[in-house]
Amino acid sequence: MQFLWKYVDELVGKGLEPLVIAELLLYASASLVTMALPLALLLSSIMTFGNMGENYELVAMKAAGISLQKIMRPLVGFAIFLSATAFYFSNSIWPIANLKFKRLLYDIRETKPALELTPSIFYKKIDGYVIRISDKSKDGKILKDVLIYDHSDDAGGNRKVIKANEGKMYLTPDERYLVFELYHGYQYDEMRGKKEPLLRSEFDKHTIRIELSGFSMSESDESMFQNHYQMMNLTQLTTAIDSLDSMIVKRLDDFATSVNTRLIFMNDTNYNPDTVQFDTAGFTVMGDLNQREQLQIYSTALNLARANKTYANSMSQEIENRQKTLNRHIIEWHRKFTLSIACLVLFFVGAPLGAIIRKGGLGMPVVISVIFFLIWHITSMTGEKLVKQGEIPAIQGMWYATYLLTPIGIFLTYKATTDSVLLDATFYAKLIAPFKPLITPIVKLFKKAKKKKKANS
Repeated sequence: MQFLWKYVDELVGKGLEPLVIAELLLYASASLVTMALPLALLLSSIMTFGNMGENYELVAMKAAGISLQKIMRPLVGFAIFLSATAFYFSNSIWPIANLKFKRLLYDIRETKPALELTPSIFYKKIDGYVIRISDKSKDGKILKDVLIYDHSDDAGGNRKVIKANEGKMYLTPDERYLVFELYHGYQYDEMRGKKEPLLRSEFDKHTIRIELSGFSMSESDESMFQNHYQMMNLTQLTTAIDSLDSMIVKRLDDFATSVNTRLIFMNDTNYNPDTVQFDTAGFTVMGDLNQREQLQIYSTALNLARANKTYANSMSQEIENRQKTLNRHIIEWHRKFTLSIACLVLFFVGAPLGAIIRKGGLGMPVVISVIFFLIWHITSMTGEKLVKQGEIPAIQGMWYATYLLTPIGIFLTYKATTDSVLLDATFYAKLIAPFKPLITPIVKLFKKAKKKKKANS
């Protein structure tokens, strides 16, 4: 639904085949795996151990001398396998899916909307032609009162105009050309020359063939998008990061060399440099120079200072943009690992959590899994945004969620191993039971006040 709301304007009205839309949805779904897979593993682990706890299967196994660690051991192996699969997906399949998606979306954007002539509206979607009709048949083939402005010769202005009482519109069998068969009309052609004469001709039937190459979707070259960081695997990202980092260092060195060269402005002056003296601090001694030479030194220094300031501002903006590009590559490099590690961490959160709450089904497990997933997702997005802005290094921002949830997973595993009642509703009900006689009158008082307020209203 997010994809459809975002790109619906790109798809509507272009006569796309269902297979093309299905292919686009397939490639777009690859980006959803990064959110769906960790959530699915978290929810399934809570449901599995919750069902086992609710049906006292965990109690029976623990009574037989099997610890929770041994019970979890096969699923830990499966979670590790799933994490390795997630890494392979993010490193090999995801870049290809992104490349296919971007290429296909670009081709769709470049495709013109489907041909649809509306009565009394000038249609300008065909290159070189402007068409207006007064009416048309239900099937759209028979046209009434056709007016065509032919701009195909790039002569400028409305030099060639065709007007017909009626006409027929259809596509050739190969759908490469749009054919207009016009009947009973006139053609006006303003001939280019010294006197610009106007040629007016009458016809009973006139045929116009218009090429529709712009209306059919063409397949662009994928190499146009291969340099984008989302289309690279781990090896390519490592190479790109090294190149971008080296380029930033080179540009900074070039800037330092250029500024140092610009500061030596004495060689650019017209007076004799031997007449200029410097004190121990390196400042010029103006006492032996006339007023004209002093003004020339001040003017040259001021101009060079302004030029260096402009150059420094420009270089600062360039370095900032290059650093943002580098940060995005580094983020994508770390993302190859965060997905697989997130699956493993959320499993160690969900499995002991299910054993503690002892509730299966889609009730409590869904609520708890969504809460932990939102914590993971919001923390990940916040850290990624800070890395993009250059506020923190990627090793911190991209792993914030892992740093946060790993201690929670260890704590929950310890509590589940020791048969903790951390999330047992019965345990908290027993704690509240002694205070129930005090709470009940207060609850009744609030209910009575609420009923009285409703009756008065």
